[in-house]
Amino acid sequence: MKVTSDKWQVAGDKKNAALSCHVSHVTCHSLAFTLVEMMVAIAIFSIVIAAIYSTWTLILRASQVGQSTAAQAQRQRIALRTIEGSLTCIQSFQASMKYYGFVVQNGDRPELIFTARLPDVFPRNGRFGGFNLRRLDFTLEPGPDSETDLVLRQTPVLMDMDADERQTPLVLARDVKKFTVECWDPRAMDWVDEWDTTNSIPAMVRLSLALGGSPGAANATPALAITRVIAIPSVTLPSILQNGHL
Repeated sequence: MKVTSDKWQVAGDKKNAALSCHVSHVTCHSLAFTLVEMMVAIAIFSIVIAAIYSTWTLILRASQVGQSTAAQAQRQRIALRTIEGSLTCIQSFQASMKYYGFVVQNGDRPELIFTARLPDVFPRNGRFGGFNLRRLDFTLEPGPDSETDLVLRQTPVLMDMDADERQTPLVLARDVKKFTVECWDPRAMDWVDEWDTTNSIPAMVRLSLALGGSPGAANATPALAITRVIAIPSVTLPSILQNGHL
Protein backbone atom coordinates (compact mmCIF):
# COMPACT_ATOMS: atom_id res chain seq x y z
CA MET A 1 0.00 0.00 0.00
CA LYS A 2 2.77 2.26 0.77
CA VAL A 3 4.64 1.51 -2.41
CA THR A 4 1.47 1.89 -4.38
CA SER A 5 0.85 5.22 -2.73
CA ASP A 6 4.38 6.27 -3.53
CA LYS A 7 3.94 5.23 -7.14
CA TRP A 8 0.64 7.03 -7.30
CA GLN A 9 2.24 10.03 -5.74
CA VAL A 10 5.06 9.92 -8.27
CA ALA A 11 2.60 9.52 -11.09
CA GLY A 12 0.60 12.39 -9.72
CA ASP A 13 3.72 14.52 -9.56
CA LYS A 14 4.48 13.73 -13.18
CA LYS A 15 0.98 14.73 -14.21
CA ASN A 16 1.23 17.99 -12.28
CA ALA A 17 4.61 18.72 -13.82
CA ALA A 18 3.30 18.05 -17.31
CA LEU A 19 0.24 20.19 -16.63
CA SER A 20 2.41 22.95 -15.18
CA CYS A 21 4.69 22.83 -18.21
CA HIS A 22 1.71 22.97 -20.56
CA VAL A 23 0.23 25.96 -18.72
CA SER A 24 3.60 27.69 -18.76
CA HIS A 25 3.91 27.04 -22.47
CA VAL A 26 0.43 28.44 -23.14
CA THR A 27 1.16 31.50 -20.99
CA CYS A 28 4.42 32.22 -22.80
CA HIS A 29 2.70 31.86 -26.16
CA SER A 30 -0.08 34.33 -25.23
CA LEU A 31 2.49 37.08 -24.24
CA ALA A 32 4.26 37.10 -27.69
CA PHE A 33 3.25 38.97 -30.91
CA THR A 34 2.33 37.21 -34.08
CA LEU A 35 3.79 38.23 -37.44
CA VAL A 36 0.46 39.74 -38.51
CA GLU A 37 0.29 41.86 -35.37
CA MET A 38 3.82 43.15 -35.94
CA MET A 39 3.05 44.03 -39.57
CA VAL A 40 -0.10 45.91 -38.49
CA ALA A 41 1.86 47.81 -35.85
CA ILE A 42 4.58 48.75 -38.36
CA ALA A 43 1.94 49.93 -40.85
CA ILE A 44 0.27 52.14 -38.23
CA PHE A 45 3.62 53.54 -37.18
CA SER A 46 4.49 54.33 -40.82
CA ILE A 47 1.19 56.16 -41.28
CA VAL A 48 1.84 58.26 -38.17
CA ILE A 49 5.39 59.11 -39.30
CA ALA A 50 4.13 60.04 -42.80
CA ALA A 51 1.48 62.34 -41.31
CA ILE A 52 4.04 64.03 -39.06
CA TYR A 53 6.45 64.48 -41.99
CA SER A 54 3.73 65.94 -44.21
CA THR A 55 2.69 68.38 -41.50
CA TRP A 56 6.28 69.46 -40.91
CA THR A 57 6.85 69.91 -44.66
CA LEU A 58 3.78 72.14 -44.93
CA ILE A 59 4.89 74.20 -41.93
CA LEU A 60 8.40 74.60 -43.37
CA ARG A 61 7.07 75.56 -46.80
CA ALA A 62 4.65 78.07 -45.29
CA SER A 63 7.49 79.57 -43.26
CA GLN A 64 9.65 79.91 -46.38
CA VAL A 65 6.83 81.54 -48.32
CA GLY A 66 6.14 83.93 -45.44
CA GLN A 67 9.79 84.94 -45.14
CA SER A 68 10.10 85.40 -48.89
CA THR A 69 6.93 87.49 -48.99
CA ALA A 70 8.17 89.68 -46.15
CA ALA A 71 11.52 90.16 -47.90
CA GLN A 72 9.77 91.09 -51.14
CA ALA A 73 7.58 93.60 -49.34
CA GLN A 74 10.65 95.15 -47.74
CA ARG A 75 12.45 95.39 -51.10
CA GLN A 76 9.34 96.91 -52.63
CA ARG A 77 9.19 99.58 -49.94
CA ILE A 78 12.89 100.35 -50.35
CA ALA A 79 12.57 100.64 -54.13
CA LEU A 80 9.56 102.95 -53.94
CA ARG A 81 11.12 105.03 -51.18
CA THR A 82 14.30 105.44 -53.25
CA ILE A 83 12.38 106.60 -56.31
CA GLU A 84 10.08 108.83 -54.28
CA GLY A 85 12.97 110.41 -52.40
CA SER A 86 14.85 111.17 -55.59
CA LEU A 87 11.78 112.61 -57.32
CA THR A 88 11.24 115.07 -54.49
CA CYS A 89 14.83 116.32 -55.05
CA ILE A 90 14.52 116.69 -58.82
CA GLN A 91 16.05 119.69 -60.59
CA SER A 92 15.59 120.92 -64.13
CA PHE A 93 16.98 123.85 -66.10
CA GLN A 94 15.41 124.67 -69.43
CA ALA A 95 18.65 125.92 -70.96
CA SER A 96 20.46 122.62 -70.26
CA MET A 97 17.93 119.94 -71.10
CA LYS A 98 20.73 117.63 -72.26
CA TYR A 99 21.57 117.14 -68.60
CA TYR A 100 18.21 117.89 -66.98
CA GLY A 101 15.62 116.32 -69.27
CA PHE A 102 12.79 114.27 -67.77
CA VAL A 103 12.38 110.98 -69.66
CA VAL A 104 9.59 108.42 -69.16
CA GLN A 105 9.40 105.23 -71.18
CA ASN A 106 7.05 102.27 -70.69
CA GLY A 107 6.58 99.01 -72.55
CA ASP A 108 8.95 96.03 -72.71
CA ARG A 109 11.78 97.97 -71.10
CA PRO A 110 10.37 100.75 -68.92
CA GLU A 111 12.72 103.54 -67.95
CA LEU A 112 12.66 106.66 -65.79
CA ILE A 113 15.48 109.20 -66.17
CA PHE A 114 15.91 112.57 -64.47
CA THR A 115 18.42 114.69 -62.56
CA ALA A 116 18.24 115.34 -58.84
CA ARG A 117 20.31 116.91 -56.07
CA LEU A 118 20.43 113.97 -53.70
CA PRO A 119 21.00 113.90 -49.93
CA ASP A 120 24.10 112.36 -48.40
CA VAL A 121 22.12 109.32 -47.21
CA PHE A 122 21.08 108.36 -50.74
CA PRO A 123 22.29 104.87 -51.79
CA ARG A 124 25.86 104.76 -53.17
CA ASN A 125 26.40 108.42 -52.43
CA GLY A 126 29.90 107.81 -51.08
CA ARG A 127 31.32 106.49 -54.33
CA PHE A 128 30.71 109.77 -56.19
CA GLY A 129 33.01 111.94 -54.13
CA GLY A 130 30.54 114.56 -52.97
CA PHE A 131 28.89 115.12 -56.37
CA ASN A 132 25.29 115.09 -55.15
CA LEU A 133 23.83 116.47 -58.38
CA ARG A 134 23.45 113.29 -60.40
CA ARG A 135 21.60 111.86 -63.36
CA LEU A 136 19.45 108.88 -62.30
CA ASP A 137 18.34 106.05 -64.57
CA PHE A 138 15.76 103.56 -63.23
CA THR A 139 15.14 100.63 -65.58
CA LEU A 140 14.30 96.93 -65.77
CA GLU A 141 16.99 94.46 -66.81
CA PRO A 142 17.39 90.66 -66.88
CA GLY A 143 18.83 89.26 -63.66
CA PRO A 144 21.30 86.42 -63.05
CA ASP A 145 18.54 83.86 -62.34
CA SER A 146 16.41 84.61 -65.44
CA GLU A 147 14.28 87.06 -63.46
CA THR A 148 13.75 90.75 -64.15
CA ASP A 149 15.33 93.26 -61.76
CA LEU A 150 14.75 96.94 -61.12
CA VAL A 151 18.16 98.62 -61.21
CA LEU A 152 19.49 102.14 -60.72
CA ARG A 153 22.48 103.79 -62.41
CA GLN A 154 23.82 107.15 -61.31
CA THR A 155 26.08 109.62 -63.07
CA PRO A 156 27.27 113.02 -61.82
CA VAL A 157 26.17 115.84 -64.10
CA LEU A 158 28.77 116.82 -66.75
CA MET A 159 30.56 113.49 -66.23
CA ASP A 160 30.46 110.20 -68.11
CA MET A 161 29.23 107.04 -66.43
CA ASP A 162 32.12 104.88 -65.24
CA ALA A 163 32.46 101.25 -66.28
CA ASP A 164 31.78 99.88 -62.79
CA GLU A 165 28.46 101.72 -62.49
CA ARG A 166 27.45 100.61 -65.96
CA GLN A 167 28.28 96.94 -65.39
CA THR A 168 27.13 96.61 -61.78
CA PRO A 169 24.15 98.89 -61.17
CA LEU A 170 22.37 99.09 -57.84
CA VAL A 171 19.64 96.41 -57.69
CA LEU A 172 16.58 97.88 -55.97
CA ALA A 173 14.20 94.92 -56.41
CA ARG A 174 14.34 91.43 -57.88
CA ASP A 175 11.74 89.38 -59.72
CA VAL A 176 9.85 92.47 -60.90
CA LYS A 177 6.72 91.66 -62.86
CA LYS A 178 5.59 95.21 -63.52
CA PHE A 179 7.10 98.68 -63.41
CA THR A 180 5.14 101.50 -64.97
CA VAL A 181 5.46 105.27 -64.70
CA GLU A 182 2.57 107.58 -65.51
CA CYS A 183 2.57 111.37 -65.52
CA TRP A 184 -0.28 113.74 -64.85
CA ASP A 185 -1.12 115.78 -67.94
CA PRO A 186 -2.90 119.01 -66.97
CA ARG A 187 -4.07 119.55 -70.54
CA ALA A 188 -5.75 116.15 -70.83
CA MET A 189 -6.63 116.08 -67.12
CA ASP A 190 -5.61 112.44 -67.05
CA TRP A 191 -2.67 110.12 -66.51
CA VAL A 192 -0.48 109.46 -69.56
CA ASP A 193 2.22 106.80 -69.97
CA GLU A 194 4.36 109.02 -72.23
CA TRP A 195 5.83 112.39 -71.33
CA ASP A 196 6.54 114.21 -74.59
CA THR A 197 7.45 117.55 -73.04
CA THR A 198 10.86 116.46 -71.78
CA ASN A 199 11.85 120.09 -71.16
CA SER A 200 9.39 120.29 -68.26
CA ILE A 201 8.59 118.33 -65.12
CA PRO A 202 5.16 116.80 -64.48
CA ALA A 203 3.34 117.95 -61.37
CA MET A 204 2.62 114.36 -60.30
CA VAL A 205 3.92 110.91 -61.11
CA ARG A 206 2.13 107.61 -60.50
CA LEU A 207 4.35 104.57 -59.97
CA SER A 208 3.17 100.96 -60.17
CA LEU A 209 5.44 98.16 -59.00
CA ALA A 210 4.66 94.43 -58.81
CA LEU A 211 7.03 91.78 -57.45
CA GLY A 212 6.99 87.98 -57.34
CA GLY A 213 4.07 85.74 -58.12
CA SER A 214 5.74 82.90 -60.07
CA PRO A 215 2.94 80.29 -60.31
CA GLY A 216 5.16 77.39 -61.41
CA ALA A 217 7.54 77.39 -58.45
CA ALA A 218 7.07 74.97 -55.57
CA ASN A 219 7.51 77.69 -52.95
CA ALA A 220 5.98 80.46 -55.05
CA THR A 221 5.31 83.70 -53.25
CA PRO A 222 2.19 85.72 -53.94
CA ALA A 223 2.50 88.75 -56.19
CA LEU A 224 2.90 92.04 -54.36
CA ALA A 225 1.61 95.07 -56.26
CA ILE A 226 1.50 98.66 -55.10
CA THR A 227 0.69 101.96 -56.76
CA ARG A 228 1.79 105.28 -55.36
CA VAL A 229 1.17 108.86 -56.46
CA ILE A 230 4.10 111.21 -55.89
CA ALA A 231 3.77 114.98 -56.05
CA ILE A 232 6.88 116.68 -57.44
CA PRO A 233 7.56 119.98 -55.66
CA SER A 234 9.96 121.29 -58.33
CA VAL A 235 9.43 123.02 -61.66
CA THR A 236 11.72 123.58 -64.60
CA LEU A 237 13.73 126.78 -64.25
CA PRO A 238 13.21 128.97 -67.35
CA SER A 239 16.22 129.93 -69.44
CA ILE A 240 15.79 133.61 -68.66
CA LEU A 241 16.40 132.92 -64.97
CA GLN A 242 19.26 130.51 -65.38
CA ASN A 243 21.85 133.11 -66.41
CA GLY A 244 23.89 130.51 -68.16
CA HIS A 245 24.65 128.44 -65.04
CA LEU A 246 23.84 124.74 -64.56
